[in-house]
Amino acid sequence: MPNRTWTAWTGAAAAIALAVTPAADVAAAPQPEQSAAAVVTLRYDDSRAAGWEAAIAAGVARWNAAVDTVHLVEAPPGTTAEIQIVATTGWPQATLGPVRPGGRARVELGSQAVTQGHDKTRIAAHEIGHNLGLPDTKPGPCSQLMSGSSAGTGCRNSVPDAAERARVAALYAQGAARTPADGRVLVDAH
Repeated sequence: MPNRTWTAWTGAAAAIALAVTPAADVAAAPQPEQSAAAVVTLRYDDSRAAGWEAAIAAGVARWNAAVDTVHLVEAPPGTTAEIQIVATTGWPQATLGPVRPGGRARVELGSQAVTQGHDKTRIAAHEIGHNLGLPDTKPGPCSQLMSGSSAGTGCRNSVPDAAERARVAALYAQGAARTPADGRVLVDAH
């Protein structure tokens, strides 16, 4: 019986102590840590990529759905974008990143690959993957976005696989995007 009395008394004392604690002290109490990680936002400009708009939008959507440490947004007209996307007549190529806020990267969406039968959305997502820091994984299966043209013209996969998602997530996690971009231009001809 004495234990119950002591427990009831200490519980009541704690309640009274809380009731008389000044509001300033309560506000200064430690708060639970926020688990939301900072998201790196990168802007892209596709104003010089006529005919590729739908493929670019789909490729960007694939990356935005796949990785939560970096988010790609279309740059408003007249603003500077980290990623410049242009349409060319050659073979697709891109700057190897990871590009960081304020940095510069380029994607060239070459029509030569489309003429040979490669999927536009896969091309756009693959080239953006280079800007995000992923090299080619050639030869490779269709399930790997970064296998690029080595997966063949029948491959329509534009979704990064688990390893590709994890690598990009790590490159942009907790300030890692401050690592300078590689800067090499990767030409995706096979």
